[in-house]
Amino acid sequence: MVSAEAARNVVGIVGNVISFGLFISPVYSPSPSLSLSLSPSMCPTFYRIIKRKTVEEFKPDPYLATVLNCLLWIFYGLPFIHPDSLLVVTINSVGLALELIYLTIFFIYAKNNGRKKVALALAFEVAFFAAIVLISLLVLHGTTFRSLVVGILCDIFNVIMYLSPLTIMRKVINNKSVEYMPFYLSLANFLNGSVWTAYALIKFDIYVLVSNSLGAFFGAIQLILYAVYYKSTPKHGEDGEQGRVSKPSEVQLSTANDPTARV
Repeated sequence: MVSAEAARNVVGIVGNVISFGLFISPVYSPSPSLSLSLSPSMCPTFYRIIKRKTVEEFKPDPYLATVLNCLLWIFYGLPFIHPDSLLVVTINSVGLALELIYLTIFFIYAKNNGRKKVALALAFEVAFFAAIVLISLLVLHGTTFRSLVVGILCDIFNVIMYLSPLTIMRKVINNKSVEYMPFYLSLANFLNGSVWTAYALIKFDIYVLVSNSLGAFFGAIQLILYAVYYKSTPKHGEDGEQGRVSKPSEVQLSTANDPTARV
């Protein structure tokens, strides 16, 4: 009979794989020819940014939110904060590296205002994270108390990451277009939240459970929204109703893993 610990490790490994898919979804493209046939919302965000050499209506908010989110979860998973959380540390370390790469690409192709926003936000996040580390190590004593404080902060920012793609849902509904709501990110959000919810239930971890169960719920909402408005979204270079070249949409539902969570 499989022990709870073994089952938890298996689910955690699956969660790592899906989380990697979540982190990599903004840049992966099946093939150049296939990407050209996809609707705008199906074309991976950073493939599109690099190809067009502009960030268009995409914003960096989700990626910035995910950087801080990953930093906090890495810290949470360390032995002196919350023991037996190696799988939490590994995937968030990978995620942090990928998000920094995304922000570098965004910085290269953004206008001056966008670059300034990224630089200031990263500086604030580093200062905020450093303050959390110092307070946790110097003021809080024992893994139970440290897990409580850091875990609550992780939940807050994890929810922000999951919520970020919903920030302009009203505009998506009003414009009947999901052009700037990446499908793969929404799907990965849903799967990621579901698997980590199962992970948290096997060996009860309230901090992993709360944010990821909400993440699964928010991911489901994104998928429903996508299903409703996919057909009414204009295809590349066309106006769905009149066949004319479309202007850049003002609708912005960035993959702002935004997962909490973009010039």
